Amino acid sequence: MTRIVPAIAGFLMLVAAVFAGVWWVSYRAGLDRLADRGQLDLSLASARLLGALQQYRELAVVMAEHPTLQAALRGDPAAMAAAETVLLRTADKTNTLDLHVVGPDGRVRFSSQRKSPLSEKTRADMPSFRRAMQGALGVHHQQIDGVEGRAFVFSAPVFAPGGGVLGTLDVDVNIWEVESAWLGDPQAIYFTDAAGVVFITNRNELLFRTRDLETALRIGQPRYGYARDMLSAFPAARETTRFGHEVWALDGGRYLPQRALHLVQDLPVIGMRGELLLSVDSAARIAWLQAIAVSAVILIFGGLLLIVSERRRALSERLRIEAAANARLEERVRTRTRALSDANATLRHEVAERLEAEAALKRAQQDLVQAGKLSALGKMSAGLSHELNQPLMAIRSFAENANLYLERGAPEKAAENLTRISELGRRMGRIIRNLRAFARQETEPMTDVDLVAVIDTVLELSAPRIAADQVTLVWARPDRPVMARGGEVRLQQVVLNLVTNALDAMGASAERRLDITLDRQAGRIALSVADTGSGIAEPEKIFDPFYSTKEVGQSEGMGLGLSISYGLLQSFGGSISGRNRDGGGAVFTILLDPAKRQEAA
Repeated sequence: MTRIVPAIAGFLMLVAAVFAGVWWVSYRAGLDRLADRGQLDLSLASARLLGALQQYRELAVVMAEHPTLQAALRGDPAAMAAAETVLLRTADKTNTLDLHVVGPDGRVRFSSQRKSPLSEKTRADMPSFRRAMQGALGVHHQQIDGVEGRAFVFSAPVFAPGGGVLGTLDVDVNIWEVESAWLGDPQAIYFTDAAGVVFITNRNELLFRTRDLETALRIGQPRYGYARDMLSAFPAARETTRFGHEVWALDGGRYLPQRALHLVQDLPVIGMRGELLLSVDSAARIAWLQAIAVSAVILIFGGLLLIVSERRRALSERLRIEAAANARLEERVRTRTRALSDANATLRHEVAERLEAEAALKRAQQDLVQAGKLSALGKMSAGLSHELNQPLMAIRSFAENANLYLERGAPEKAAENLTRISELGRRMGRIIRNLRAFARQETEPMTDVDLVAVIDTVLELSAPRIAADQVTLVWARPDRPVMARGGEVRLQQVVLNLVTNALDAMGASAERRLDITLDRQAGRIALSVADTGSGIAEPEKIFDPFYSTKEVGQSEGMGLGLSISYGLLQSFGGSISGRNRDGGGAVFTILLDPAKRQEAA
């Protein structure tokens, strides 16, 4: 069941995709067929319109050469008397709305209908008249009163025998008579002029409609005589593009399609544009029917195939499971056991390698720390030898004097010398004890350490160097212990390293002052070592291994002191930071957690 559900879902998705694809292909093909048929219908309608107007165009050219009309324009009395009769007979035979003979001033001289709306107005402003007065055939259309309010005008020039234009012969065509022959066509066909107004159509509801009323009034009112109350907006149309075709969604009443394919064809001969609205309902209906039919067939055959294949698969699966259950289980157990064994062996190997690497790292760190301490002791050896040699010389001198005082019978003086010898011995023992404690490798865990004692030990070891370099020591020693969490030997090495670096940094300074302070910062104990040396060039790199601020050849250091100090402090939860002082020099601050007993107090 768990396998058939995804199969059914995939099959339904496939059917949906086929449905969409069939609908898409069918609808596109249907639109293409409708476009081809509609373009043919539009071409036939346009040709029919042009053919209907062509006879009136030719009538204008022929009548312009009529001798009676030419003579009437030249002022011949007999011709003037017969001109209107000629025009009336011709209009009756050709079913023309009106025929006019127009003078060069644009006034109608002779007309087949004296009461025609167009004959009572001057034609000087009509584009067809101006064109004809230039010696060419003019074409114009105009809104008029009556006869559905439309007329198409052909103006032909009337030439004088010696040359020149005497006037024009105008043929007014009744557009209603032209379009009445194809009012019953199933497709909505209409022709728009340069103003965008529907002037000729087989749907009365589209007559004098426009999609841009302001442009129609601005262009069409002075040019074609459109009245504002005659024009109206085109039925609401929303344009979309479907497969390269323009499809309109219309709301124009029962005689216009709601969704129509819009086709156009330009008619430059009469200055108009033919347009056709062809319903796409048939294409959409056929597309839906084809998509439903194909999907139904696929569903039926696919369902049957799915049922048969599922039954066969279930039967085969059951037989296979029953035949190979034991073998598969045993193989799975063997594979699982082998995989677990390999995984355990790999894990043990990785654990051993990691423990060995950690042990090697700890040994390397301890060796590096011990090397740093021994290096520091080596640097202090000269001063320490002086500190030990001076008490030894004094002890020898006091011992000789004590013997002399005893020989002279002055035991009290000998006792004083012996007391001084004892004090010098204790001093030498303290120095040697500090050296031994500093040189040994600390293996004790983190404990509570007296920072005052640590600083005293470091200053006692560094006293010869401080005196030799003439450094002023500023150390406000607290009168009681300041306890912090850490390792005593490791803290001694860190503080000694900071003091040694400070003394090295002040080697070329005019003012040599070493400041050591102990205070509190954000609940932690802060130990600061400041100098008046040259400062730190790159504070962000001072704790990087092998980075040193000392000049080449000045010291044998490798740039590991601060890096080692950073690691030692981190080993018992401390931290160290360094920066330049505002007045010159550098200051390093160690932050340590206070001892539990002191924190509670």
